[in-house]
Amino acid sequence: MLELMINECHNIVAFIGAGVSTDSGLKDFRSEDGLYKQKSSYPVEYLLSHACFNENQELFFKYYKENFDCRKVLPNNNHILLKKLESIEKLKAIITQNIDGLHTKAGSNKVYEIHGSIYKNYCLQCHKEYNVSKIFNSKNIPKCTCGGIIKPQVVLYGESLPKDEYNEGLKAIRKADMLMILGSSLTVYPAASMIESFKGKYLIIINKTETAYDYRADLIIHDNLSTVSKILLENM
Repeated sequence: MLELMINECHNIVAFIGAGVSTDSGLKDFRSEDGLYKQKSSYPVEYLLSHACFNENQELFFKYYKENFDCRKVLPNNNHILLKKLESIEKLKAIITQNIDGLHTKAGSNKVYEIHGSIYKNYCLQCHKEYNVSKIFNSKNIPKCTCGGIIKPQVVLYGESLPKDEYNEGLKAIRKADMLMILGSSLTVYPAASMIESFKGKYLIIINKTETAYDYRADLIIHDNLSTVSKILLENM
C-alpha cells in the first residue's frame, strides 16, 4: 500500500526523528535503551539545556562529547532510501530533528536541520566558525584562539529553533502531497507542531510506538523503520 501511495505522489516531504538513526548505532531519547533511560545525576533535559551550558560548561561538554560524537557513524538503509526517493524526484525535502548529519553523508541535498548539527560550531565571542573535530578533540571546554567558548550550533532545551530552517521546512510541508513521519514520537515541540501545516493527500507515520498524530494518519506502521526501508529499497 505504501508503495502505491508513493507512486501517486510527486512532492513528498520526510519529517525525521531519532528512530531513523538508531540502526547506525546511535541512541534515541525515549526508547527502552534511549538517553532518557540512562542513569545520571542530572536529568537529560538539564544536561542538554541552555541553562547547563551557561552554568556548568564542563558538565555540558562532558555529556555532549560522550553521547553525540557521530563522526565515524555511517548512514543506514533509512537514509539511503530517502536519498533514493530524492534521486527519482519524489522526495523534495527532509526536515530532521537529528543533529548527526547522516542525511548529508548519505548524499541528500535538501535537508532542513531544525535542531542544528554537530558539524556547525562557532565562537560565542568573535563568531569564528570551527569544524566538528575542534569540539570532540578538545580535552575540556573547547576554546577559540580569541579565548571565547566554542558552542555547537545545536538547539538546546530553552533555545529557539533556527528561523530560516524552520520557516523553509514549513513551506515544504505546505506544498507536499505526502508527508512521511519517520522514527519520531512527535512529542518534542515546537518541532512536532509543524505537522499541523500539512494539508496534502497522504500523511504516513512509521514509528515503533504510537504518536499523538496517529488518528490523523492515512497509513500507520508500528514497526522497525529499517524493515520498511529494506522492503521499499528492494522494490524500487
